[in-house]
Amino acid sequence: MSRLADALMRPRSVALVGASDDPAKTSGRPQRFLAESGYAGRVMPVNPGRATVQGQQAWPSLAALPEVPDHVFILSPTDSVAAALGECVRLGVPLVTVLADGFSEEGEEGRSREQELRALLEGSRTRLVGPSSIGVVNPRNGLLLTANAAFAEPQARDGRVFVASHSGSMIGALVSRGRARGIGFAGLVSVGNEADLSLGEICEATLDDEGIDGYLLFLESMRHAHALHRFAAAAAARGKPVVAYKLGRSEAAARMAVTHTGALAGEDAVADAFLKDCGIARVGVLDALLETLPLARRVSLRSVRRSRVGVVTTTGGGAAMAVDQLGIRGVTVEPPSEATLARLNSAGVKARPGTVLDLTLAGTRAEVMSAALDVMLSAPEFDLVLATIGSSARLQPELAVAPLLRAGKGEKPLAVMLVPEAPQALATLTEAGIPSFRSPESCADAIAAVFARRPARPPLPHRSAAAGKSLSEFDAYALLDSLDVPHAPAVKLRFDEPLPRLPFEYPVVAKICSADIQHKTEAGGVMLGIRDETSLRDALQQLRANALRHAPSANVEEALVQPMVAGVAEALVGYRVDAEAGPIVMVAAGGIWTELVRERSVRLAPVSVEEAREMVAEVRMLQAAAGRRGQQAGDLEALAQAIAAFSQLATRAEHVLEAEINPLKILPDGVAAVDALVVVAAA
Repeated sequence: MSRLADALMRPRSVALVGASDDPAKTSGRPQRFLAESGYAGRVMPVNPGRATVQGQQAWPSLAALPEVPDHVFILSPTDSVAAALGECVRLGVPLVTVLADGFSEEGEEGRSREQELRALLEGSRTRLVGPSSIGVVNPRNGLLLTANAAFAEPQARDGRVFVASHSGSMIGALVSRGRARGIGFAGLVSVGNEADLSLGEICEATLDDEGIDGYLLFLESMRHAHALHRFAAAAAARGKPVVAYKLGRSEAAARMAVTHTGALAGEDAVADAFLKDCGIARVGVLDALLETLPLARRVSLRSVRRSRVGVVTTTGGGAAMAVDQLGIRGVTVEPPSEATLARLNSAGVKARPGTVLDLTLAGTRAEVMSAALDVMLSAPEFDLVLATIGSSARLQPELAVAPLLRAGKGEKPLAVMLVPEAPQALATLTEAGIPSFRSPESCADAIAAVFARRPARPPLPHRSAAAGKSLSEFDAYALLDSLDVPHAPAVKLRFDEPLPRLPFEYPVVAKICSADIQHKTEAGGVMLGIRDETSLRDALQQLRANALRHAPSANVEEALVQPMVAGVAEALVGYRVDAEAGPIVMVAAGGIWTELVRERSVRLAPVSVEEAREMVAEVRMLQAAAGRRGQQAGDLEALAQAIAAFSQLATRAEHVLEAEINPLKILPDGVAAVDALVVVAAA
């Protein structure tokens, strides 16, 4: 393991700066917990006012310690943190964790304090967890280097799950919930403000730990997303699944931008696309955060394109709840096929056509449930089989779980939902590594999250944020040409020059062509249905007058003229570089539907044509162009190709910050952009 991983999870010695003699105080807990947990490393309390702390020898300063500790936990108040960290840097301490708050979360003064910490670390080999970190825990070796009061209870069970959380209190919550579920942990880290080490870097440092085979993340924001992406891709390559719970699903979290792309995508939709494209299963139910990993281990990232679930049950009501929750999340519950029903009946299982296979009370007999699971798990129409078990899970737990334990070892994933409160059955299934759930909500949430993952892609080189400048629409079309994205023919005309003969037929549309006016319609800068040359001259004069009245200081010297293009439907295709997630591409219904139907599909850019086809399929309004019910069909394949080509902006040498085509006309044969906006880095 790396020097950082050793200092984080296996330090040979720790120092507690500001350790209290009172084990009940926050600053006294870490020493107490380390003593009670049997941590074998050396613990050195630092307190200039005491010769002993909690019965152990204490030292007046870090410099007075008999050795340089591997890990220092600074427990002292905010205003003393910088001095203590500076001493750690001078001594060459590998890793420091800071408990105190009062940094970037508290305005300009706090940000200044946090910047001081970064300056102290610059050029050194010392790394920092926090500030505002409640500590680091490794139950495998008794490293309870934490001030979290939850660890006053019996020691956390050790296991193979690593937890990293922006919220310190969630560490205790997960430990207590895990204890109740029989789930153990290989490590838990409260990452705090990420002034130095980010959540992604901390997790990345542990990837080669053979005692860790999965990760749980509690995310409050998308800070340092590039490092998180790098970690997730590496975890996927090692077959170590990652499950995340991220706050911020509400519309209040949406981030507006110059174009519709920013407004429609919103912060949470970008975060959702980011997590899925990193191969991370994002759950929205807290119980599912603890319950999803066993299922994520069974469902390969290579097979996530399908999500057909077969349900076998001993309780119709329980199965109905599960089916309902799966449907809400867009997961297909597939009924057994005629062939599968025939095989079930041949195996002695009474099976009738229906959405689920309801075994009724007969399913409480182990031989009936075993036979049903054998057939269901080998049926080609299912990608996963869910067994919902009724009262037998509580009244006869050993008999109820026996067929599940045997079936759960097969190639196809089996998930189990226990309808009653059945702790013994749940513990047995958990110990065996079989995905098991206590509620229909967490069960459906986990299944949907695991199937929503996409194969993790390597992160693109990180580009820092930059000031932007807009291109004129004519120049934006030149960029589309370089990407092979089709657009309507366009002629640029100067207002002070004679009107030339157009290379296309009337009717036409005339628009202001100025980098200073992005939203032409609002400026009265668009005129449609111009039918002849005389009308075009009049329109050009009106356009210029409208634009100067709207923006007197704008550079208004040119107009753009294009033929009117009628399509089967319209799409909006957008691209922007998100400050955290990086380049994203989005598709939505275009034209007037953009504001009326706020439906979209978002991915990290670039995307392949196959991925672009999936994006088109996710926007229901665009399916109106598929030619159903006798309607004329639009070329959705050409739309997918245009999306994929447009997304290649992410790989271009020029730094395009934001770009949008709205609308992109979907034609019976092909597509054509009839408006484009591009913002490039100013420098």
